[in-house]
Amino acid sequence: MIGAFAMPKEEESRFPLELSEEDQARIREIFFETVVPKLKRLDARVGTISCEFAGTQYRNWMIRFNSTGSGFDIVDFEYDEEGEGLPLDL
Repeated sequence: MIGAFAMPKEEESRFPLELSEEDQARIREIFFETVVPKLKRLDARVGTISCEFAGTQYRNWMIRFNSTGSGFDIVDFEYDEEGEGLPLDL
């Protein structure tokens, strides 16, 4: 159910509202190995990016992150139906 209206079952299955623990672990691993160095080069501090870097099946999932000293923390995962990846290789 989203808001005060119930979605038909076929609609609910098209919009996964949660990532499995395994999916989150995979995304976190790739984020820290490949995305964090790029964020450091860009002097990023806080933001939201698509998880598409972990595979196209995650392109509608967003990570909210912030910097912590010399590293980064993932604050939250959010689903965004219209989410898109952003190239960090500038």
